[in-house]
Amino acid sequence: MKFFIDTANLDQIKEANDLGVLDGVTTNPSLMAKEGIKGEEAVMKHYEAICDLVDGDVSAEVISTDFKGIVEEGKKLAAIHPHIVVKVPMIKDGVKALKWFSDNGIRTNCTLIFSAGQAILAAKAGATYMSPFIGRIDDSNWDGMELIGQISHIYSVQEYKTQILAASIRSPLHIVKAAELGADVCTCPLDSILGLLKHPLTDIGLAKFLEDAKKMNA
Repeated sequence: MKFFIDTANLDQIKEANDLGVLDGVTTNPSLMAKEGIKGEEAVMKHYEAICDLVDGDVSAEVISTDFKGIVEEGKKLAAIHPHIVVKVPMIKDGVKALKWFSDNGIRTNCTLIFSAGQAILAAKAGATYMSPFIGRIDDSNWDGMELIGQISHIYSVQEYKTQILAASIRSPLHIVKAAELGADVCTCPLDSILGLLKHPLTDIGLAKFLEDAKKMNA
């Protein structure tokens, strides 16, 4: 399973990349706004800066909701850097645009997936990735991980090539469960990635080793 970081913060991207486990980045307009990135030119330059940091796919989201607007915006985004994957919402014109992008060699990430039916449409339209929002599903009193398992099963049976990109990750446990259920990619905040490092027995064991090392050198 590939690890993407879900942020537009360059320092966080660099920190995750320095771990040696980062495979890509996902962003959205909210994450861009959080970093104070405003205006089309500034957004384009920021995407370019992200692509220069990471040797992997970088999802850049369109803000248009009509077919023509999505296609035109997607073409501009794809032209920024070979790493760019155009992020398209799961709406009717979005599905039409996914097909157009697929037919014209532009890679895509279909976002805002909340059902297996939507996942099937994304795959049929040729999306490179599709992103089920696990945390938001959990917030609505449904089991987001159950959806990951269902989509994984359907894609395996139907031999769809679209990759399952588990999004809206809230904890290290989400990452582990997504891997267990067959997600191809997990995108998450830096805190969730670093959370995988933590276990109390590791801390206890390290403290004991260091204590014994001091005795050896006394």
